[in-house]
Amino acid sequence: MIQAADFLEPAIKRGYSFWTGVPCSFLTPFINYVLQSNDLEYVGAASEGEALGIAAGAHLAGRKTVVICQNSGLGNCVNPLTSLNYIFKIPTLLITTHRGAPDVKDEPQHELMGQITGELLTTMQIPWEVFPDDVVQIAPALDRADASMAKTGRPYALLMKKGTVDKFALKDKPRKPMPSIASPSGTFTRAAADRMARLDAIKIVRETAGFGAAMIGTTGKIGRELYTIGHEPNQIYMVGSMGCASGMGLGVHLGMRGKKNVVVLDGDGAALMKMGTLATIGHSQPAKLLHVIIDNEAHESTGGQATVTSAIDFATIAAGCGYRNIWRVDSPEALAAAVKEGSTKPGPNLIHVKVSISSAADLGRPGLTPVEVKDQFMSWLAK
Repeated sequence: MIQAADFLEPAIKRGYSFWTGVPCSFLTPFINYVLQSNDLEYVGAASEGEALGIAAGAHLAGRKTVVICQNSGLGNCVNPLTSLNYIFKIPTLLITTHRGAPDVKDEPQHELMGQITGELLTTMQIPWEVFPDDVVQIAPALDRADASMAKTGRPYALLMKKGTVDKFALKDKPRKPMPSIASPSGTFTRAAADRMARLDAIKIVRETAGFGAAMIGTTGKIGRELYTIGHEPNQIYMVGSMGCASGMGLGVHLGMRGKKNVVVLDGDGAALMKMGTLATIGHSQPAKLLHVIIDNEAHESTGGQATVTSAIDFATIAAGCGYRNIWRVDSPEALAAAVKEGSTKPGPNLIHVKVSISSAADLGRPGLTPVEVKDQFMSWLAK
């Protein structure tokens, strides 16, 4: 058994400053230590997949990251690990617990995952080893993790057994007060057939926010249309990991400590998939984050099947989550005005824009590899 500081202090010396994840009782000493450390930043995520999106954004901003989770939550990580971290070559130190290990009596829901955790990591081509339970093992384990991530650009996992880390008490801290609930402005007035095309909405956001803002396009046709309008180094296109764009935007903002404006071009289906991220964003209060949900009420990339957003009010949800300024728009003029305000007023800010179901006839796909896009984006952020 080790103390939390035995691992965390050498990790801090190696630059691991940004932590995010979802708790597990095995991880309690770590989380308690991280929350009380002046050298570490911890973002509690609503889901494990969201945590990977947040960590990915922080990595793009130049931070070394750690994602922590229970192995039962590893299932929530499969999509971003395989379609975000893998293809973009985004490393993170992944610490997952080993609930349901064959030699440990545990709850029934952990039985199968306990048997297959190692195999699952191996199948996803994530190198892993057992978390060190002796002080002399810690530095070599961290060195192996660093060497692997430097070579592959991809995650490295440590699998923590029960009782590896001794107890560490959590000192009570004042909780963040709930922000005063904002009153969304604007209403939707246009019939679906009379709404602007999504491509036109993206052009308005891009031109109004300007090229000094980091711009993240969600997976599907939003990212493809953003690229088709014209590639710039301040733009990144999520070609997978549906729902993770807003988490990535939060991670970029926090990783840069708010040095630049961040604009997330989200879709209605993607926003629904990880709607818990709105709560994480509202709690974190990123002052320069503008979250634009482009809503055509359909999964257009897969044939136009309806989403449920004809009956969902993202503006009210965002207000309840702590966003500071919120707009409903469905005209080009109202969208441009909202983006202008949302880029200057302290956020987090959200624009819910209704658009028609329409695609450019010559809609292409990014001609750069995900790694090339990532490298350009990171270089631009670092300026």
